[in-house]
Amino acid sequence: MRPAPPQTLRERVRLTASYLKALPRVFQLVRESSRTFAVGIVLLLLGQSLLPASMAWVGKLIVDAVVEAARTGAAEERRLVVEYVLLEFALMVVSTVLSRCQSLLRDLMRASLGNHVNVLILEKAATLDLRHFEDADTYDKMQNARREASIRPLSLVLELASLVQQLLILATYAALLARLSWWSTLVIVAASLPAFVAEARFSGESFRLNSWRAPEGRRQNYLEWILTRDSHVKEVKLFGLAPLILSRYRALFDKFYSEDRRLALRKTWAGLVLGALSLAAFYLSYLYMADRAARARITLGDLTLYLAAFRQGQQAIQSALASIGGLYEDGLFVSNLFDYLDLQSTGERPRATPRALPVARSQAVEFEEVSFRYPGSDRPALAGVSLRIEPGEKLALVGDNGAGKSTLIKLLLRLYEPSGGRILYGGIDLRDIDPRDLRDRIGVLFQDFVRYQFSALENVGLGQVQAIAERPRIETAVDRAGARSVIDELPKKLDTMLGGWFEEGHELSGGQWQKIALARAFMRDDAELLVLDEPTASLDAEAEHDLFQRIKALAKDRSAILISHRFSTVRTADRIAVLQGGRISEIGSHEELLAKNGRYAHLFRLQASGYVDGAPASRDPT
Repeated sequence: MRPAPPQTLRERVRLTASYLKALPRVFQLVRESSRTFAVGIVLLLLGQSLLPASMAWVGKLIVDAVVEAARTGAAEERRLVVEYVLLEFALMVVSTVLSRCQSLLRDLMRASLGNHVNVLILEKAATLDLRHFEDADTYDKMQNARREASIRPLSLVLELASLVQQLLILATYAALLARLSWWSTLVIVAASLPAFVAEARFSGESFRLNSWRAPEGRRQNYLEWILTRDSHVKEVKLFGLAPLILSRYRALFDKFYSEDRRLALRKTWAGLVLGALSLAAFYLSYLYMADRAARARITLGDLTLYLAAFRQGQQAIQSALASIGGLYEDGLFVSNLFDYLDLQSTGERPRATPRALPVARSQAVEFEEVSFRYPGSDRPALAGVSLRIEPGEKLALVGDNGAGKSTLIKLLLRLYEPSGGRILYGGIDLRDIDPRDLRDRIGVLFQDFVRYQFSALENVGLGQVQAIAERPRIETAVDRAGARSVIDELPKKLDTMLGGWFEEGHELSGGQWQKIALARAFMRDDAELLVLDEPTASLDAEAEHDLFQRIKALAKDRSAILISHRFSTVRTADRIAVLQGGRISEIGSHEELLAKNGRYAHLFRLQASGYVDGAPASRDPT
């Protein structure tokens, strides 16, 4: 559950202080990705901070020289005018060059730092446990981090540099104004402070608005996904879902727009009122100095200098205060990035120094009183499961949907940690084994296998990523999986791009995709354990029979775990375990379970009667 947004001033101050603590980590990101660019930008900003006051002073000299030349008509005074104009031109050239160089470095730094942060986000995603990806709060953090955190660190650094620059500019203008009117700087600051307070408040509200709407933002993205993905379009058209999906999408859009509109209107009205206050302060001061010039107490050049220094000094203080407000807002958003990067993963590390597994053709697998409850669920997925799979044994898991079959596999692969009990592989507790070592020993075909929008060669080779370029090994995996006919029908064979997302992509049927996924599992020809979760779900009867002949040959002297609803498939296993409500209710061979006349026998006869009544008599599930 997300925490409630801060309500009191004390809560906001506490949160702001915690956000600004992220500054050292932001500087670390800059050092890691673009230190040279950052140093160059800072030096250029410092150089540019000296130019405005210098140009204002030269402007004063030009006006006074013009007035004096007009009064006296002296050639020397006219020459001074030319020299001062050329000097201002030179300063403008320097300013333009520095500005262009700063823009170049800023673009390079934006690309470098943005890419670095995005890589960090993806690297963190690669280390997270499966539980993180099945948790809504984690998805909110990930979305908040990815939405703006990749550009906010750069913005924060540049705002800080800009703040220093504006303060230096203000200091130089204050020095110029001091000889004319020392209190002018105070007027500028006093007139700008209300705008800063309002800007900081609105920045905080904007951040909270975007952060607390993250779950609804994910829902809106999901609705967009439904209408734009090939995997959904058939049902969208068949069931006429577009009007319903669009209405929900528009409802969320209208809600977001209404919130953004209210905030934008409040910012506009505040800007108008506070802008009028600042404008009044400027013109009252301007009137005072114009009156002094009219009384000949200051020169026309002094008035011009005052006008430029006051106006640009006012802009400098407003820019400085805006930079402070920007720092506040950037700090809020950057905190999302570090909240995400600080997520802790527990399942990817062994408890102590990893124990080495023995090298063997197959290993015993043992579940000892294993229990598990998914985060946020009040019902156990597994409750006290004890099961031993002997080396070389073929075990089938059957049961209703939600009985816990796939959960057992997730725990075996250390995608989750058991809530109770332990799992042994080769006599060693999984928590004492390096997860990478464990997973490298297991070949898996998941029921919800991934259809990678890569080439056919890569789709298969990903099963053993170290061998993704070994074409002969990939060809062998294709043959073992019975996927040769699929590959031969492709226009470029293994080099054909699969899927429909990119150009020249070739879409496959469900059964063809399943054969490709099976070939990916068969890439691990040295696997000690083969796990197949519904491997025949998309295959016809002939392909199913052919597949299991291949699986038998591949797993001849290895252990295998098979999950299937097809009893013609599971009956070939050495033993069959029946799961009900997260517990093993029966276990034995096909014949033994039929003799018991329990849950397995009931399910088997139901499926057999379905084939007899609704399919050709030759299609006997036995």
